[in-house]
Amino acid sequence: MLAAISSATLAGAVGQPVSVEVHVSNGLPGFTIVGLPDAAVRESRDRVRAALLSSGLPWPLRRVTVNLAPSGVRKGGAGLDLAIAVGVLVATGQLPSGCTDGLTFCGELGLNGSLRHVPGMIALADAARDPGLGLVVPLCDAHEASLVRGGAANGVSSLADLAQILRTHGEWPKTPPPPPLAPAPPALDLADVKGQPVGRHALEVAAAGQHHLLMVGPPGSGKTMLAERLPGLLPPLTLEESLTVTRVHSAAGCVLPDGALVSQAPFRAPHHRASVVALVGGGSWSLRPGEISLATHGVLFLDESNDRQTTLERAGDFGEINSRGFLPPREPDYPVIQRAGGSWSLRPGEVSLATPQSFLTSPDPRHKRGRRGLIRELIRRT
Repeated sequence: MLAAISSATLAGAVGQPVSVEVHVSNGLPGFTIVGLPDAAVRESRDRVRAALLSSGLPWPLRRVTVNLAPSGVRKGGAGLDLAIAVGVLVATGQLPSGCTDGLTFCGELGLNGSLRHVPGMIALADAARDPGLGLVVPLCDAHEASLVRGGAANGVSSLADLAQILRTHGEWPKTPPPPPLAPAPPALDLADVKGQPVGRHALEVAAAGQHHLLMVGPPGSGKTMLAERLPGLLPPLTLEESLTVTRVHSAAGCVLPDGALVSQAPFRAPHHRASVVALVGGGSWSLRPGEISLATHGVLFLDESNDRQTTLERAGDFGEINSRGFLPPREPDYPVIQRAGGSWSLRPGEVSLATPQSFLTSPDPRHKRGRRGLIRELIRRT
């Protein structure tokens, strides 16, 4: 018997719809997954089997083949566990064949049958925003998924509860209200800085006009102290900007605030020895946003820019980064990861990433070649 279940997986910071096709036939007992799965997806065989048995549902002693369509797109993560389990139940006749029509399933299964958190739930919910298409997610992710679906996300806590609801067409559990928003920690205040009139004025101009800023000075002159206070000068994020920032942070697996919505301008300060992949994002199988994408609508602080041997030091015009898949010589101004299997833009859906405010420092004015290239690039993007 054949069953087709709708699901989604992450491709960078964007959700990719996936159709999980499960075929159960006579033959030697076995379980095979095809369709370019990564290691986490291949290991779902053991998680799904244990979850079904722990939930009191029999495991078929037959040949099970799972195809992840489109077969030419790589799939990663454990978010396909729930769709595979539901497909097995439908293909073996344990659930009615039409009970999954109009539903998309995303969630990771525990060995005890519980549903666990999946990173990038906002991007996955975006992939299932077609009219008339419902979404079933772990109960802990229901509020995050409802941010882009207007509350139309069904949350369940276990595979046994889901099977009971689908079998009897029962009521979906009510999503618990989000926890009250904890007061955000106060941002560092520029009023705490004594003196530094030129640096303070430069910060105010950069914050008001969303300009890039390059500061040069010896160690201990106050560059980092000033940079840490730049987010306090930025206005609160609008709802659209909050959704954009939250979507990127969710895809990267960052811990979201209690309300599941990032409301403050992010401040990212990667180490000066950070690799190109850490800054830009990427990966061999699972593409994740880097520090540049995480600084969307916020501040990207690149301290000791002349000492970034793996990124900025060897090419004043960003040639080292460009040659490895970062920003192209022309627009658009967002990271693009290029691989043999295709290219991915690390931007959230159709919303263009605003170029974050780059804040660079250099302690040694003798690094003129790198500084000239940095200044040219900052002027071009201002």
